[in-house]
Amino acid sequence: MKKKLVVLSGAGISAESGIKTFRDYNGLWENHRIEDVASPEGFARNPQLVLDFYNARRRQLKEVEPNTAHKLLAELEDFFDVHIITQNVDDLHERGGSAKITHLHGELTKAKSIRENSEIVDYIDDIKVGDLHPDGSQLRPHIVWFGEMVPEMDKAIDMASQADLFLVIGTSMQVYPAASVIRYVPMHCEIFVIDPDMENPNAFTNNENHFKTSATEGMKLLKDLLIKKYQ
Repeated sequence: MKKKLVVLSGAGISAESGIKTFRDYNGLWENHRIEDVASPEGFARNPQLVLDFYNARRRQLKEVEPNTAHKLLAELEDFFDVHIITQNVDDLHERGGSAKITHLHGELTKAKSIRENSEIVDYIDDIKVGDLHPDGSQLRPHIVWFGEMVPEMDKAIDMASQADLFLVIGTSMQVYPAASVIRYVPMHCEIFVIDPDMENPNAFTNNENHFKTSATEGMKLLKDLLIKKYQ
């Protein structure tokens, strides 16, 4: 039976494909205040601004490609039972070939109604004010905004609790509740970290399991290590 490798990925893995990270050092996201484009209140104040913001993100997806780190994670499925928990809203893991992906913060390529618990629909085009969900309500991006519940959190916790191996890649572990997933890994689970900027990786793993590199360079090293050690 293949060992279960659970991966928690963040913005750092997508950045190498040309997607800007969620939050810049100035506290802005693409020159917008976070609360203006990533909160229910911001959407209520100015739905057109919010829709335009995510329309631009969605269009950018058509211009970028999965990078080597995404593809190497997919290749590990030949050797391990790989489950990816991602904080990213892009579809680069899917396009990179990975089969089992949980999006904690939603997906740019999907939409839903402004009504609670509405059906999620595939949507790759721009969303405009006046575009309606099949239930007759305004469409909005299928994105988990600040202040909203994270509906996939229980699923992610369940995956983490079954992990034999756990990888943190491209995230500083500062965004909650996503970062709390690591608290649920079993005691026997070996943890690896690929991130050049994490402030305290020793809180999660030992030095030899911390790759202070880009996602791509770290995955090249880790793939070989995992196969040699566990196959």
